[in-house]
Amino acid sequence: MIPETYFSVHEELCLLGMTFLLGAALGVCYEVLRAVRVIFPHGQLLIAAEDILFLGFCGISVTAFASAAARGEMRFYYFIGCIAGAGVYFATAGSIFHRALCRMISLIRRVFLGVMSPLKSVYVLFRKKAAAKFVGYSKVIVNSIKKMDFLLLRRVRLMYNKRTNKKRKNVKNVGKKSKKNQKKAL
Repeated sequence: MIPETYFSVHEELCLLGMTFLLGAALGVCYEVLRAVRVIFPHGQLLIAAEDILFLGFCGISVTAFASAAARGEMRFYYFIGCIAGAGVYFATAGSIFHRALCRMISLIRRVFLGVMSPLKSVYVLFRKKAAAKFVGYSKVIVNSIKKMDFLLLRRVRLMYNKRTNKKRKNVKNVGKKSKKNQKKAL
């Protein structure tokens, strides 16, 4: 008995419907990503990285769908169905959910700022006093460190680093030991 090597029209319509549902499910997944962006705003670079990862996830999802439901056959209308399903989700339930989420986050922020505003003046007062103490202590520490003489090697100043040698005077003496240094070495 030879296995079927083609899909009937009914099976292809069922596959199109399933890809439509897959697109709506991927739209819900992207909605979670949009919710994270509303709650924790971040820069364009991170948003681009998130979108690239999400597109990779979508590609893996469509490939897994084709492998599981369509005997591994990849068809162009799978992508069309996914895009249409996600588009319908975003046009209907997605827009409603996103507006409600934005309003809820805005309300939570206002309540949080209302609760925290009395504490802000107390924080500013404590911060000023702590900063004054810290600056005073840090000056004492820095001054005591400056007074200490660490046993660090001083950098050897080379002739070509001196200001007088900027115009390349005394170039013939660079790298040669002077008579004083030769006597000290003996």
